[in-house]
Amino acid sequence: MNINNVDKCWFAIQVRPRHELVTSTILHAKGYEEFVPLYRSKRQWSDRKKVVDLPLFAGYVFCRFDATIQWPIVSTAGVIRIVGTRNGIAMIEDREIEAIQTVAKCGMTAEPCIYPKVGDLVRVADGPLAGHEGLVTQYKNNQRFIITVNLIQSSIAVEVDGFSLVPIAAVAGTVLAASTPTPHS
Repeated sequence: MNINNVDKCWFAIQVRPRHELVTSTILHAKGYEEFVPLYRSKRQWSDRKKVVDLPLFAGYVFCRFDATIQWPIVSTAGVIRIVGTRNGIAMIEDREIEAIQTVAKCGMTAEPCIYPKVGDLVRVADGPLAGHEGLVTQYKNNQRFIITVNLIQSSIAVEVDGFSLVPIAAVAGTVLAASTPTPHS
């Protein structure tokens, strides 16, 4: 099935635990544009340490499709639901997905982090993320740029050493850099 991207939007699909890649593969085989950003994490087993690729947004697959045709999506193995509100499914802004795709393509170090509620909204002035907006914070003495997907209230933290960050506005008059979010392990 060939599905073009005219009038298609990005949506978050909640999937069964540890089914992100399988569900993504099935959606791709059905002809949909899907996206599961990954990060590398060191894991300790009883006998060894291993580096594994894990989804940046555990339990979610991003997919571009026509909102009026949902059955092929919700009938896919592993899918729990399409994320939305009481009024129906909710789309994700293209700029949010584009920012995450840019991080993935550039090979920047990223990891899941707690969804920030307060902080400074900034725009990246130069580098691969130039023009993208997000929050800035500090973690382990490194400056991090927070990219969020508001619909699912999830975020990733990207190291931004050397990037020029320009303040846009302070949210609730506080600075997120003063707090230290703890990334998911």
